[in-house]
Amino acid sequence: MIRHNGETLAETRKAWRTLETSHPPTYYLPPEDVATEFLAPNPHRSLCEWKGQARYWDVVLSDERIQAACWCYPDPATAFRPIAGYYAFYPSPFDECLVDGERALPQPGGFYGGWITSREAGPFKGVPGSRYW
Repeated sequence: MIRHNGETLAETRKAWRTLETSHPPTYYLPPEDVATEFLAPNPHRSLCEWKGQARYWDVVLSDERIQAACWCYPDPATAFRPIAGYYAFYPSPFDECLVDGERALPQPGGFYGGWITSREAGPFKGVPGSRYW
């Protein structure tokens, strides 16, 4: 669940949990469980060598705009087809991000979108000196 400024941005029991080397999980949420009325396209793109090209969205709540806080892979590589069109969110800018009722902490560094709970053990990529892990 993701909440910010009194709004529930997403709530699901159908997320895809992805893991990459030295990363806590990233959760991809089905579009029907995301309040897409709060999303506005952002021109930013990134390329993942495993998943393909990601598109980004800003989260817009009344007078607050959180730039590139959400992304998805509209046409991911074959191995990641199940997450096509699903949304992932950076946990850091939001008031509350929960996994099974537990508050998730953001992965260190500003680039990565991992969610850390008591179920994960580090060290995690994103801390100083971890760039080439």
